Amino acid sequence: MADALSAVVDELTSDPSNAWARDLGYRPVWAGSTSARIAIIGQAPGRRAQESGIPWDDASGVRLRSWLGVSDDQFYDPELFAVVPMDFYFPGKGTSGDLPPRKDFAPRWHPRILAAMPDIALRVLIGAYAQRYYLAGRAQANLTQTVRSYREYLPAEFPLVHPSPLNYGWHAKNPWFTDEVVPELARQVSVLLEPRQKV
Repeated sequence: MADALSAVVDELTSDPSNAWARDLGYRPVWAGSTSARIAIIGQAPGRRAQESGIPWDDASGVRLRSWLGVSDDQFYDPELFAVVPMDFYFPGKGTSGDLPPRKDFAPRWHPRILAAMPDIALRVLIGAYAQRYYLAGRAQANLTQTVRSYREYLPAEFPLVHPSPLNYGWHAKNPWFTDEVVPELARQVSVLLEPRQKV
């Protein structure tokens, strides 16, 4: 299974559709192993993550790890967490932030990558792109309603708002997220990781 995962990522990296990224010296930004328990599925790496090669290597990542209730060491342990964004490459800057992930990337690569990680028990879906793809036909009218309805998607999926510090306005309007959703997310994560904690 590990060979299958490595083969898929090698194929992805060398695919002609990613030649532009190779020309820029970009490597796919992701993480995981065949024994990972939780998949973090967000939009796409930002410029900083693309340059460092480390996913969630910013203030948003710090906040995400606090929501998950895990340390940096735990989060970056591929035997515990897989990081499988909707696109493995920085999509570039648009007029109002980063461009969206390529529409064909996740349908083409995610099924094969996740099939090679059979121990994934929970997919944490961060933001509208991940939620629209993985909750197709099951998402609510908007992201806020989908996140608030998180219990409907358990135990396989857990929808989240993006942990960017810039979302302070959303959090001010939706205090239930910190009061209810974050503790339940941390509880779900703790239950899944407990058998894998390293002594």
